[in-house]
Amino acid sequence: MSKLIAFIRSAPKRTSAVLAIVAAVVVVPVTLFAWGPIRPTYTIDSPADHITFNSITNNPNIGDERNFVGIRESGTTNQWSDDMTVVKGKAYTVRMYVHNNAASSLNLVAENVTAKFNLPTTTSKSIQVNGFLSASNATPTEVYDHAIFSSTENFNLAYTSGSLKFENNSFGAAGTTLPESIFTSAGAKLGYDKLDGRIPGCFQFSGYVTFQVKPQFAAVSKFTMSKMVSKKGDNKWVETYAAKPGETVDYLIQYKNVGEAQQDDVTFRDTLPAGVTYINGSTTFGNSKTPAGTKASDNITNGTGINVGSYAPGANAWSIFSAKVSDDSSRSDDSRKSNDSNRSDDSGNRKDNLLNCGNNTLVNKAKVTTGGGSIEDTANVTVFKVCVVNKVNVVPVAQVAPQVAPAELPKTGAGENIAAVFGLGSLITSIGYYITSRRLGINQ
Repeated sequence: MSKLIAFIRSAPKRTSAVLAIVAAVVVVPVTLFAWGPIRPTYTIDSPADHITFNSITNNPNIGDERNFVGIRESGTTNQWSDDMTVVKGKAYTVRMYVHNNAASSLNLVAENVTAKFNLPTTTSKSIQVNGFLSASNATPTEVYDHAIFSSTENFNLAYTSGSLKFENNSFGAAGTTLPESIFTSAGAKLGYDKLDGRIPGCFQFSGYVTFQVKPQFAAVSKFTMSKMVSKKGDNKWVETYAAKPGETVDYLIQYKNVGEAQQDDVTFRDTLPAGVTYINGSTTFGNSKTPAGTKASDNITNGTGINVGSYAPGANAWSIFSAKVSDDSSRSDDSRKSNDSNRSDDSGNRKDNLLNCGNNTLVNKAKVTTGGGSIEDTANVTVFKVCVVNKVNVVPVAQVAPQVAPAELPKTGAGENIAAVFGLGSLITSIGYYITSRRLGINQ
């Protein structure tokens, strides 16, 4: 390949372009297929005239022999695959086909036939298993192929002890056991009737190397939790409880390990809303060892939380504590404000008299934390606050006789104005006449 590249570089530009395309055609099969190296191929009707392995392209059993490493689920007759998606709990068989392609009439025996496998111990979502088959007098000396295990989760492959064997017409379907040196650079010698490294040419002397592996997945860390509330002492747990002002309630936090791994330092924390005050000394927690519960610190609501220990898969724990709902619903807003500064919890924060008038929903949040992460849940207390408004002294307003509205609304316009003038004149004349008559003593 290095000589080909050097030749392309030294050729004229146009020639280089053509040769580059040719080189690409030559190189692509190596990338496209798992096998190598590139070598002459043969058919059943035209076998090789020399010792070479796995180079027949129309083998009736496996097809193209260059693709000689495959995988299938153990215990099945499924087709062999180059790429296997593994499933938790299942086992898989890896197979290597071994065939000296020399024509039987030539009586050519391969010497020092050795099989090797590279079985990675890494953890990944994709693991490639490489197989190598060599003989000291073969051309090429070594051929190789690979197959890939894959999953959407990280896993590693564990070899099943005692599963490694070589089967052919001499050893039968049960096969003969091979040494685990096959997984090292030394490899394992093969043979036809004994493991002496000698395999004659022809289908009659072909065989299969097989072994079993199991995918191992990292243990899943998973848990559930919930938060509920009840009237004090009732143990009737609900997600929303309608409390009375000043009532004491119980809160419950529940946890269960539903994963595959032990979870350590399981910690419960709780955040109380304004309008609810923690009652000191009320926290207990329990599990299978202490089903009746045991006393815990008051740290559950101060941000530190309480550590309830370690739990194997399937184990669970719980914690209960009490808190008081605000009791200031009977006082007026003005009265409440005047007393707010005199009432606070131990931390100095107002907790018990921060309700609003009317309906209040007090949301309490709990969090459970483990090495596998954290989960939160809430429980609600609803409370209705009645606000009493202070009475205001009302000063009576003097009664004023109502004015009688005219029977008819005043009219406007020229005609009406003239009539008004005449009417006014008549009124003035009448008044003048009345005054004169009084002076003259005229009796009406």
